Parts: sequence; structure tokens; C-alpha cells
Amino acid sequence: MNPAEALGAENAAVVDRPWWKGAAIYQIYPRSFQDSNGDGIGDLQGITQRLPHVASLGVDAIWISPFFKSPMKDFGYDVSDYCDVDPIFGTLADFDALVARAHELDLKVLIDQVYSHTSDEHPWFAESRLGRANPKNDWYVWADAKLDGSPPSNWQSVFGGPAWTWDARRAQYYLHNFLSSQPQLNLHNRDVQDAVLGVMRFWLDRGVDGFRIDALNFAMHDPELRDNPPAPATDKPRTRPFDFQLKKHNMSHPAIPAFIERIRTLTDEYEDIFTVAEVGGDEADAEMKAFTEGERHLNSAYGFNFLYAENLTPGAICAALSEWPDEQGVGWPSWAFENHDAPRAISRWWSAADRREAARMKMTLLACLRGNIILYYGEELGLTQLDIPFEQLQDPEAIANWPLTLSRDGARTPMPWEASPAHSGFTEGESWLPVGEENAQLSVASQEADEGSLLHHTRAMLALRRDNPALHHGAIDRCGTVGDLLVIERSADGQSVRCLFNLGSFAVAPPSELSIGTVLASANGASGAGFPPFSALVIEL
Repeated sequence: MNPAEALGAENAAVVDRPWWKGAAIYQIYPRSFQDSNGDGIGDLQGITQRLPHVASLGVDAIWISPFFKSPMKDFGYDVSDYCDVDPIFGTLADFDALVARAHELDLKVLIDQVYSHTSDEHPWFAESRLGRANPKNDWYVWADAKLDGSPPSNWQSVFGGPAWTWDARRAQYYLHNFLSSQPQLNLHNRDVQDAVLGVMRFWLDRGVDGFRIDALNFAMHDPELRDNPPAPATDKPRTRPFDFQLKKHNMSHPAIPAFIERIRTLTDEYEDIFTVAEVGGDEADAEMKAFTEGERHLNSAYGFNFLYAENLTPGAICAALSEWPDEQGVGWPSWAFENHDAPRAISRWWSAADRREAARMKMTLLACLRGNIILYYGEELGLTQLDIPFEQLQDPEAIANWPLTLSRDGARTPMPWEASPAHSGFTEGESWLPVGEENAQLSVASQEADEGSLLHHTRAMLALRRDNPALHHGAIDRCGTVGDLLVIERSADGQSVRCLFNLGSFAVAPPSELSIGTVLASANGASGAGFPPFSALVIEL
């Protein structure tokens, strides 16, 4: 093949590959990104103001956590109007302006969709609870009490306590897998499916480029309401009644993939739409496969392989990658080390003394994983988990289970933009959560001025991933250890790359043959001569 033919073949491959395959996605928690009006809470105009920073990282898309109308008992994951913006975040016009500005900057826009439940203030629920003879009678999961008045099953909620609450108006219990103010939608009902698909169409018509679907494996329950069996004993502490059960019947119903097919039919009416599901729980791997199998389901899924991992180990990394082989019909994974529900990885995995170097190695590793990669806002700065005192907690799960559950608030603290002003440039008012002194020192402004900062390293690693097809969308040819080094080898479009990582706090001398090739990137001084603690080397073979 002559050079012109090779270039043509390469361009054809790019055309055939959707934009999201290998994408880097930046998650924004809107309450904490940028406040534009001084009320101490981030908003849509604030996000729009800061989009140039996001674009400068080299990511392909933003994912915005819920900004819909809500009583905010679970900070937006309790939706009272799927098709409107909560006033604390702005207006629909603000959202339209955000989408327009993002597209000007070549950023796709993904938004959250919460289909497993609504707020108890949603008009659908208000109508459903009026009685057993109304048009939305079975839009939610209602059930009679047992003969002794106890709940219909032994199911427990994620946030603690029974998953059933008595409603005197209907003289029945309603199901809620999370807060009692988050009643479960009955997605076995096709009318309910039609309604949420209508919501999806509303946002597609406003120009969004895709959706992250929250808690999708909670979308359907066992209609027979069978009790969950007890979970076998483990060495992990149980902080909630939820942890004492195998969640066989309150979630993960086998009809969910058929509903997903309806989602795919809708999104295929539009151009280049990306869908990714959040999937947690005991059977996450099997469900992620079912939710993404073939060409009639979602594009991708991500689980909690790394989000709650106590340590970052070669075994965990290779095990996660092996779950998604490059085979016909197998879906495409997405990976996140951090998000709004999990403690900051840099605080989970390393001591304060090691975090600066470890953060650079972690970002290099993320850029080398096969699949889409998701950066959580502030991860490019190395933000740490802030210890929020009880009197300042906002997170309902942390308040309910204090002190046994680590607060999610500590991973939701405001983005530090400036080093010196109060609240680090996030707001001119009183911030809804503290920035934290340690994170204030990691501000965007201070790292922009330091060429050796994690911010600049993040940009370099995302550019490395984007510019090398083996890293961007290539297959995994090898994942394992050689001595104390993690070795990942990937290939695509005639390119082969070897990625070497020292995940430990001691220097490692590698076999000389491992480092033969053209060095594409080095973190923390790694070279063929040796690997200092928390260092990485990427080589083209």
C-alpha cells in the first residue's frame, strides 16, 4: 500500500469509528464547579464561564451531573421535573447557552438521566399516590402490607433502613431503593417507559450529545416481591442493613435490556449520540455486558472497579481490563478513578507524602487504559478528600450513617480556581461546602504558572492518548507484571505501545529489554535505567 492509500485507509477508519470510542470525558458536579451569582452554589452560567479551561485539557466531552428541578434532598438525583432547570442552577436558556458554547469549543455535552426513581414531589407521584383508581395508579411500585402490617418484602434501601414506606393515602407501601423521598418508578409499565423516553427526546432536541444513565440496574424490580437472601459473611465492615443482603430481587431484573433497546432505538434517530450506564452491585460485570452487548444496546457502561478500591494494584487493573476483551459483540468500557459518590482516589490510595508523584503516575495510567476515560472535576489538579465535620455535612447518606460511612461531601468540595481570594475564586458568597486549605493550594491559577504541575501533565497525557491510536482505541495485547512493574501493551492501526508503571514507593530496576523503543512519555523520571517510586514510561515498539 502506498502512502496515499495508507492515509485514505486511516481516514476511513476514523470515519467509521464513532467520536466517543476512546473519548476522554470530564465530569462536572454543577454545585461545586463555579458560582456566577454569589449564592455559594455553582450554576450553569458558571460552567459556561469555565468551559475554556475544560477545553484546554484536551477532553472530548463534558458530563454534567443533575441540574434538573429538584427539592435537593439528594442534590438533584431526586428529580421533580425532568424537563426544567432548577432555579439554583439557572434556566433552560442558560443550558442552551452552555451547549452552544461547548460546541463552539468542540466539546460534546452529556447529561445525567435518573430513570429508576423520581422525587416524591414529582407531579407523577403526586397523582399516583391519590388512590388506586387514577391514570398513574401503577406508575410507581406500590404494594399492600403483609397480614401483620409489615412491609411487602425484606428489601433494604441503599441509604439505610427498609426500602418501603407506608403511605396513608393509598393505604399501601411504596418502594424506594434510596431515600424515602425518592419513590421507585415502575418501569415494567410501558407508559412509564414512554414517559422517560419522552424526557430523553426533550434533551436530544435541545442539542445534547448523550446521556449518563444513573443507577440503571435499579430500574426494574421483581414483581413477585420475593425476599432477598442474606449475604454471606465477608471481612468487609457492614455499615448499612443494605450490606446484609444479596440484592437478587429489588434490582437487576432481566427485562432491563429490553428497555435499553428502546433507548437505543430512540438515540439512533439522532446523530452521534453516546450512552453510558452506571452499574454497581453484586452482579455488575454481567449486567454491564448485557446492557452494552451488540449494536442494539447502550454504547458503554462503567462500574465501581476503581471507585471504591482501597488500593491500586496490578491485579485489579489487569482484572478490570480483562473483563472487556476486544471481541465481536462485547461492549466498550468506560473507566473512572473518581466521581461524586466515591472518596477522591488520591486520598484512598496514597499517603500525603506520596500524592504529588502518585497523581502523575495515576493520570498516565488512566490515559493508557482501553475504553473511555472519565476525569472528575479537579482530578487534573490532584484534589484530595476533605474531611467534613458532622455539623457541616450535606450528604444525606453520610448524615444517616455517621460516623461509619465516609462522606461523599469530601469529594464534592468547590473547584479552586485562584490561590488567594476567599473560596478560591469559586464564589463571592458563602460556599455551600468549604474548599479546604490543602485544595486551595492546588488551584488552577497556581498550577498554570508551574510547568511541572499535574495540570500541565494531565494535558500532556490526554494529548498522548489522543495522538497515538494504540492508546486511544487499541486492543490490549498484554497486561501483567514483570518483577515489580505493571506492563500493559496495546496496538492499533499498525502501532504498538508498551506502558510500564511502578505503582510502589520503592525504586525498581527493570529488565533492559522492556524499555527498548521510542519513548513517548515519562512520568517522575522513569527511564530504561530505572523506575523511581510512582513512575511510568510509555514506549512505542
